[in-house]
Amino acid sequence: MSEVSRNTHRKFFKRLGWNKTSYTFLSVFILLLFLIGYIWWPLVEEYLSTYDHSISFWRQMDYLLLGNFLVMTLLIMSNANIRKDLPIVFIGLAGGLVIEGWGTQTSIWTYYTNERPPLWIIPAWPIASLAIDRLVRLLHAHLPQSASAFKTLYWVIFPAFGALMLPFIWPTLNKSLTLLALLACALIIASPTDHRLAVLTFVAGSGLGYFLELWGTTRACWTYYTQQTPPLFAVLAHGMAAVAFWRGKKILAQFYKNKPFTQEMIR
Repeated sequence: MSEVSRNTHRKFFKRLGWNKTSYTFLSVFILLLFLIGYIWWPLVEEYLSTYDHSISFWRQMDYLLLGNFLVMTLLIMSNANIRKDLPIVFIGLAGGLVIEGWGTQTSIWTYYTNERPPLWIIPAWPIASLAIDRLVRLLHAHLPQSASAFKTLYWVIFPAFGALMLPFIWPTLNKSLTLLALLACALIIASPTDHRLAVLTFVAGSGLGYFLELWGTTRACWTYYTQQTPPLFAVLAHGMAAVAFWRGKKILAQFYKNKPFTQEMIR
C-alpha cells in the first residue's frame, strides 16, 4: 500500500472517530455475539432452520437486522473511550434488566421463548446505549444551541410521552412494577437538568428504537399485547429509557465528583 493510500485511510478512519479502543470495542462486540450464539445455540439453530434452500439467499437475507448491527457497530466504534463508556455499559445492563423485567413480568410484551425476561436480550441494551450516546454527541455538535427552543420542545415532547404512556400501560396499572415505572418517568420529566440534552437523547433513543422495534416485532421475536408492529409508545419508550439512563449516569457521576473522568461522563 502506497503512502498516499495509507494517508487516505488514516483520514477516513479519523473522520469516523476510530481509535485503538474502537477496535477493542469491535472485538468485544464480536466476542459477545459469539458467546450468545454459543450459550443459546438452540435459538440460533431454530433461526437457521427457517432458511429455505429453494429460495435465493439474497431474498432471504435479513437486511434490517444486518443494517441495525452495522449501524450500531459503526456508532459504538466512534470515539470509543473505555473510561467514559464503562458507566454507560454498566447502566445499560442494569437498566435493561429492570425494563425487560417490568415489561415481561406484566406481559406488556412477550418474547417468543416465553422467558421473563430472556437473558440473551440484556446485552443489547448497553450496546444500544453506546450507540445512542454517539448519536447524541453528533446531534449536539451540529444542531443549534437555542436554550429557549429546546426548553419549549422539552415541555411539549415529554408531557406528550406521559399522556401516551398512561393509556398504553393502563391494563397493568394494578401491578407494582408498572406503578414504579410510571413514578420513575414522572420524576424524570418533572425534574429536567438540561433541556437540550434531554431532548436530543430522547430523539436519538427513539430514532434507534424505531428500527430495533420494527425488526423485533415484525420478526415476532417479541410481541406487544396490542399486536402492533411496533406500537408508537414502544418506539418512544426507547427515547425515555435513554433519558433515564443518561440521568442515571449523571447521578452515578455525583458519587465520583472528585474523579478526573466525571466531567466527560456527564458531557
